[in-house]
Amino acid sequence: MEEFKLVEKPNPTKIATKWALIDVLTAIIITYAFEFLNADPNSPLKYIGFVPFIIFLFLAQKEFRDSQKGFMTFGSGFSAGFRFSVFVGLMMAVFIFLYLKVLSPDLFDKSLEASRAQMEAKNMSDAQIEKAMGMAKSWGPLFAAFATAISYPIFGAIVSLIGAAIFKRERTGQDLIDDAIDPTV
Repeated sequence: MEEFKLVEKPNPTKIATKWALIDVLTAIIITYAFEFLNADPNSPLKYIGFVPFIIFLFLAQKEFRDSQKGFMTFGSGFSAGFRFSVFVGLMMAVFIFLYLKVLSPDLFDKSLEASRAQMEAKNMSDAQIEKAMGMAKSWGPLFAAFATAISYPIFGAIVSLIGAAIFKRERTGQDLIDDAIDPTV
């Protein structure tokens, strides 16, 4: 009597979560490296953090395709990449909030002083500057976290579309026939 094994369907959420954790850890290391090197937060180097994001998103999609015996539809590839983006966005939002509020509030204070200097250069009144600084001081870290949670999935959706187009490989009629007569199955 033959025993049948249940074939577990690959879980895109599990794969996306694994790669999201790796990406967030990489982003945290990059953030602290920039702080340690005293890099200007407004320099173009700040965009270097998106390189690992793109690489890990593609790796999540590729692993998902590989877990399905090398086949993946465009929709399932997009779904895996978008899930990765959402998870990274949520985890990075938490990190950004904690980073600006607790872990490195002096960096946030420096950015507030730079904003104050820009407002003074625009000849804004002291009352306007103080009002803006008060709002930024109390809501800045929360707003930064919210912007992070929104921007990562938006950017990730675009990159996921590209990755899904690259990694998609749908089953053909011949693949179905080969699977049906494959003696290793």
